[in-house]
Parts: sequence; structure tokens; C-alpha cells
Amino acid sequence: MTINVLIVDDSAFICKRIKEILEQPAAGGSTEFKVVGVAANGLEAVRLAASLKPDVITMDIEMPVLDGISAVKRIMQASPAPILMFSSMTQVGAKATLDALEAGAVDFLPKQLNEIDNDREVAKLILRRRVRMVAQEAGKIKALSLPRSKEPKELGAAPVLKRNQPANPLAPIARGQLGVIAIAASTGGPVAIQRVLMRVPKNCPVPIIIVQHMPPNFTRSFAERLNQLCQINVREAQANDVLEPGLALLAPGGMQMEVQVANGHKKLVLRDKGGHELFSPSADITLASVARHFPGSALAVVLTGMGADGREGVREMKQAGAVIWAQSEASCTIYGMPKAIVDAGLADHVYSIDEIGNELARIS
Repeated sequence: MTINVLIVDDSAFICKRIKEILEQPAAGGSTEFKVVGVAANGLEAVRLAASLKPDVITMDIEMPVLDGISAVKRIMQASPAPILMFSSMTQVGAKATLDALEAGAVDFLPKQLNEIDNDREVAKLILRRRVRMVAQEAGKIKALSLPRSKEPKELGAAPVLKRNQPANPLAPIARGQLGVIAIAASTGGPVAIQRVLMRVPKNCPVPIIIVQHMPPNFTRSFAERLNQLCQINVREAQANDVLEPGLALLAPGGMQMEVQVANGHKKLVLRDKGGHELFSPSADITLASVARHFPGSALAVVLTGMGADGREGVREMKQAGAVIWAQSEASCTIYGMPKAIVDAGLADHVYSIDEIGNELARIS
């Protein structure tokens, strides 16, 4: 099946390069992608998105006439389509990209190939794979493209649990014995984490640690955004941060984050990515350390994301007596990481993103 792509960028060179990469014939001579249109600004993109109805749109952020963020908002209102943003890796680019994701874009990639991967051929493969992955989410886009309020909604009714699930979503952890909440996410995670954390009250009695696959500048900007929107304090983790109630610490992009005990306090240690490690930060690494230092008193929440990072860390947490929640397929942008947890039989509860927020709001 051919994937029809609309490319949006004010640089003719960039458009040509993306088109060449996507339409490069495979070994058998076939092409998976077809560029059906090219737009030089956001306003043209809105028009072409409505008329061409592409399977996926690649979108630059900084453009004349109408910028990429505004274009995403208009497209998601008029003719929703999966959108992959191209972003600069600066802190300014990070903030703009987060705005685009909140507006409805599915994912993002660095605009420069060498920032995707130092090997140009590997970078091209990653680009094609991400465009393919984003296109596969077309069926969910309309359902997930409703406007998102920046104000927490009133707490709704408690979610309906499956018949074989206990009424207590934290069982078998004893009441009052929850020691930490660990959240893991990837693609779609920034919006999902924001929706969840905005429900957590200021007097949250336990610390929260978060692993979100993101580049370094992006995690800093993301933590700042969350801190502005949420009742609890949120910031990017630093070496030797002590875990404290009402504080959420986000793993820095490009680093590995682990829990350790020093002088009677549970702290976070940071280290560089190892040569054999695929993700940095890695949910598996962080969650495995939680399993070691919070036996029988931890909650893992696995949200939307591509791949299976977090599954092995969750497995260790489960063996240590932790409770595991997974986001439901219907509410995920990408049902990869939660699916890996569910398929492995590790999930104690499967909740929609709003149900997760409701349950975390009730923890005391």
C-alpha cells in the first residue's frame, strides 16, 4: 500500500531532499511513499491537506504566511491528518515542538539528518520508518484531535473496572505504603504526561519520576512547561536529587537515570548512555532501579509510545511486588509500550489516559 505524503517547508531544498529520501526505490524497485504535494507555508498546507487528504504530513515549524504550529491547529480542526514535525534541536525549537504536539501533531524529528543519526543512511531509514509509523495512526487522529484544555477538568466518576480487577487499583500495596510513582512514555507521551500530571494534587504524598524519550533541550523545556501547568512541582532531574513527595523529576534527555540510596535518602544518579544502550533515557534502566529500592511499594504507569522500552524494567518491578498500570489502546497515540506490558501479562490494570489521571488524583 502506497503512503501518500504532503511535505510542508519553505525551503525548496529541504522539500526536495525529503521527497528523494521517501521516494527512494526499495531493493525490488518498488516505492512505499508517494509525495502528492508540497507546500511552502502553513496556509498552503491547510488548503492542500483538505484537498489532497494525505496519509501523513511532514511539517516545518518556522514558515512565512502561517507558521507550522498554527497550521497544525487549523488542519486538525478542518481535515485531521497524522503530522510529523521537523524541529531544530535548540531550546527554542523544543518549546515550539511541544506547542505543535499539544496542537495535535503525532511526533517530531530533527530537521537535520546528522541530528537524527551520524550515519546518513541510518538517518534516512529512521525518517522513512517514522513517517510510516505516523501514517499508521491515521485511524485514531480524529478521535484524538479534540481541543485540549490547559485547565484540569473536574474529577469525573471513578472508572469502571473489569470484573476480574480488585476495587483498589493499588492492591496489593498496603494502604499508605506507596513509596514512588514511576511513569514511562515515548511517542505521544508529552501530551499524555501533561494530561495525567495536571490531575495530581499539590499535596501528592509520594515522589514521581518520569522517563520520556526526548533529546536534551526538549526535556528541559518539557519540565518547565509541566511545572507551569501542574499543581505539583516538576523539573528536570539533576544528579543527587532527593525523591520528595509532591515533586516530579523528569529524566534528562541523553542521560540514564537510576534510583540509589545514599545516607538514608533515596536519590537519583545520572550517567551517560552506554554504547550498547538503545534509549537514553531508558525506561528499563530507571524502572529496574525502582524495583531494587522500592520493593512492594512502587507504582509503574506505562503510557503511549513506540517499541517495548519499559517491559523488562516493569517485569523486575512486578517481581518485587509493584503495581503496574498500562494505558489503553484506544487512548494511546502509539500502542507500543503499553501493548508490550499487556501482552507480557504484566499489567494489573488497563486504564484510559483520563482514568489514569483520575486514579492518581485520588492517591493519598
